[in-house]
Amino acid sequence: MTRPTPRMPWLLLLAATMTLLVTMGIRQSLGLFVQPIRAGTGLGIVQISFALAVAQLVWGAAQPLFGMWADKRGSGRVLVFGGALLVIGMALTPFLTSQWGLVLTLGILGAAGAGAGSFSVLIGAVAQRIEADQRSMAAGVINAGGSFGQFVFAPFAQAVISAAGWAAGMWAMAAAALATLPLAWPLRRREAPAAAASAQTVDAGIGLSEQLRIAFRDRSYWMLHVGFFTCGFHIAFLVTHLPTEIALCGLSDKVSATALALIGLFNVGGSLAIGALGQRYRMKWLLALMYASRALLIALYLVLPPTPMVFYAFAAGLGMTWLATVPPTAGIIGKLFGARYLATLFGFTLLSHQVGGFLGAWLGGLALDRFGDYSCMWYADIALALVAAAANLPIREQSPKLATAMA
Repeated sequence: MTRPTPRMPWLLLLAATMTLLVTMGIRQSLGLFVQPIRAGTGLGIVQISFALAVAQLVWGAAQPLFGMWADKRGSGRVLVFGGALLVIGMALTPFLTSQWGLVLTLGILGAAGAGAGSFSVLIGAVAQRIEADQRSMAAGVINAGGSFGQFVFAPFAQAVISAAGWAAGMWAMAAAALATLPLAWPLRRREAPAAAASAQTVDAGIGLSEQLRIAFRDRSYWMLHVGFFTCGFHIAFLVTHLPTEIALCGLSDKVSATALALIGLFNVGGSLAIGALGQRYRMKWLLALMYASRALLIALYLVLPPTPMVFYAFAAGLGMTWLATVPPTAGIIGKLFGARYLATLFGFTLLSHQVGGFLGAWLGGLALDRFGDYSCMWYADIALALVAAAANLPIREQSPKLATAMA
């Protein structure tokens, strides 16, 4: 007799999605503050870029640490603690406007808080309570929330900055971050892993240290890190420096805000589509295709005139894959190692993402300071995207259709 498929825990999924909407919406809108902070404080582009680069690294380092905490004690405490850090970091930024003040507020407090309420903890919390064949779609829905947050927060932040200044914009971000605190309630309990597991899942009875040893000896796990490193480099460079690139082309701040919002809007569709496709096709093929498409989009951007419509089309194309790499990456990790320690294992993958993010944000500032434009960064981005596409092809992954047939 066929066992009925359990229902998706929609309240849990909604809480995770809304939490990521707020934390990612705030993080992905910080590039809009670069030029206002530069004008208001006298800091250079390299100093501000370094603070935001530290934020990329801290956000990544927080993922496995908070993931381990969530795996052991449940997600509720982690999310409340992270929400408080995010509020404090945003609220203190206008009062600490030296380079090291920005490193403390944006680079450490705010980034660590956003990391606690991000992919590894949220996807891990949901994945433990659903069937293996539902995880790709659930990750896609959660991921779409983060993308929609960028669509909502980018124009909101720009409107507040334009009307009342960048300090008011930061306080508005702090007020919005308060919404993450009550959202932690539905995610507070730690459940046993879902009953169904793929044929490749490691026994959930093993300890965390043994699971980490198994993962770090797996070549496929490292290939995922290679791809995610490139993804982080790409996203951090763009989210930090795309507004400055648009300003260098003589276009207004509204074009920057609209471009960032379009990235978020189109990634809602991209995330949901990839989450659904991950249930039918091998996720490594989807990842390779997305990375290759980024190289093509950047190459097209470089040969087209820098008009508002070109930037909008570029943003829409990027948005289709912006954070859509998350569901298949988390899905492959779940296939390889199961859901018990997914928050920790995916957290380490996100750390590699943010090492790339640190370099993308920081080197972008150095390139602008040294050469006066971002040309070398665009070419580096194309090369890394092609490497990432190639790195995903040899990943060991069982076909979803084959798994269904075997079941």
